Amino acid sequence: MKQMGVGLLGFGTVGAGVVDGLQRNRELLAHRIGADIVVRRIADVDLSRDRGVAVDPAILTTDARAVINDPSVDIVVELIGGTGIARTLVTEALKAGKAVVTANKKLLAEYGEEIFSLAEEAGVDLYFGASVGGGIPIVRVLREGLVGNTIQSLFGILNGTCNYILTRMENESLPFDEALKAAQAAGYAESNPSLDVDGFDTAHKAVILASLAYGFHVPMSVAAVEGIRSLAGVDVQFARELGYRIKLLAVIRGDGTEVEVRVHPTLVARDHMLASVSHVFNAVMVRGDLSGDTLYYGRGAGREPTASTVIGDIGDVARNLLAGSPRHSRGIAKLSSEPLRVRALSAIHSRYYLRLMVVDRAGSLGQFTTILGKHGVSIHAVSQKGGAEAQEGGFVPVVTLTHLAREADVDAALAEIRAAGIVGEDPVKLRMLD
Repeated sequence: MKQMGVGLLGFGTVGAGVVDGLQRNRELLAHRIGADIVVRRIADVDLSRDRGVAVDPAILTTDARAVINDPSVDIVVELIGGTGIARTLVTEALKAGKAVVTANKKLLAEYGEEIFSLAEEAGVDLYFGASVGGGIPIVRVLREGLVGNTIQSLFGILNGTCNYILTRMENESLPFDEALKAAQAAGYAESNPSLDVDGFDTAHKAVILASLAYGFHVPMSVAAVEGIRSLAGVDVQFARELGYRIKLLAVIRGDGTEVEVRVHPTLVARDHMLASVSHVFNAVMVRGDLSGDTLYYGRGAGREPTASTVIGDIGDVARNLLAGSPRHSRGIAKLSSEPLRVRALSAIHSRYYLRLMVVDRAGSLGQFTTILGKHGVSIHAVSQKGGAEAQEGGFVPVVTLTHLAREADVDAALAEIRAAGIVGEDPVKLRMLD
């Protein structure tokens, strides 16, 4: 049986999981793939730390280029992360004619057009299933399972840290800061959690999914991104009382001319399938014109789930090499000569949750609703929350749910409401899943 050599760049948590999985299931993989997958070289800056997996010390090196240039390495697996040395090494591997498997969402989100073009020029495979969703095979679903569908929308909970924080905020009425500390204590959040809680980790994944679904490279600069750092616990509880849960949601939606790519806290009805996704789990709901709604659920990070997807990519690349057909699965398949445009956030239509601290005087509520109506924002429901005890300095909390409205119109109405002196602090605006 032919052997396929793997060279690993990065021997951290996921890298150790990949090596362990390849060793543990070596015979199983050989039967399924028709090739014996062997780890030939491993590069990392720290070779002394115990990874919990036994490897021959002779295959370890601190020189990443020694892995790329080793003639026994057929597939280079990049698990370093980031856009610094990882970008350089992936570029060198592709130019050297080596197939590449990566889990690097930031690299592909920010430099995907460059990286995929290099792979195409070199005529080699570039697989990236673990860049989105960890153990959830959502990239494979879009590239293969739903390839016959026009993708109408994707809604994704793509960051386990944020989902854990939001779950604790709802279930235990914790403020954001306390829920974040709990996530850090449990090992789910970094000491500097900005990438997660400010929404950029989710946005990296969203632009990759949008590019796959709509056939053009979506730059990070056009994605609308809002995190959960400023989310108040009172809004999580009010949403719950109204029959909703708040999730940090990636919303990707196309209408044939424009595509929405946005990430923000979103009210999701409690009977919606995505509302049941709690703690560190991820999920993506995809709507295709033929398939209808399909849901993909699982662990979005971690050693074994992410390693599972990386190994699946290694297996696919090995099959392609055996068949002599690299570039079997293209990265971003261009769908038309005219790429779609990304819709500006101001032009989207959504339903909205609005919380305002309204001055407690006669006519204030009527003035507030009149201004909304003036800007074409129709009210679905409005209620004063908390009774007299909720009053703060002569203001009372009023929560409004709107019908479908244009973002720019809602913003204009809220600006006029602030200018009219009706509210005591800036209104809270959250979008709702249609």
